[in-house]
Amino acid sequence: MHGDDIEINLFDLAALSAQQLSQVKKQLDDELEHLTASFQQLRAAQAKFRECLRSIATGVSTKVQDKPILVPLTTSLYVPGTLADNENVIVDVGTGFYVEKSTKDATKFYEAKVDELGNNLKDLEAIIGQKSNNLRVVEDVLRQKVLSSGPGPSAQPA
Repeated sequence: MHGDDIEINLFDLAALSAQQLSQVKKQLDDELEHLTASFQQLRAAQAKFRECLRSIATGVSTKVQDKPILVPLTTSLYVPGTLADNENVIVDVGTGFYVEKSTKDATKFYEAKVDELGNNLKDLEAIIGQKSNNLRVVEDVLRQKVLSSGPGPSAQPA
């Protein structure tokens, strides 16, 4: 958890004004939005690594060794080619570094990445759940404050 995280205490919330509660609610909304975006990015990264595993299993096998394949140059441009080596692949290990690995080692590498991201996703999901509960509590206290304050002078009939 970050040092600026809000620890929700119902007693402390009751002591806050409606404006302060609105500020706490906005901060929680912002945190939830950021955490949810991070969750989606981790899911996308996990899907990318799963795709790498599938590509190793189906695209670098002896079945395709002497058969023509399409090699992507960009996301929408492919050129014909043939597989030169079905035992080794080049793996992007991050920050622009590429390492030659055997298909077995590459599979282990990507499986470890998928597992690591899965653990991170579980942790993040728990944090998002906690923040969502905190937000509900703040919204409930804010709603009670607004209802207990009654209609203001501007709400009186003319």
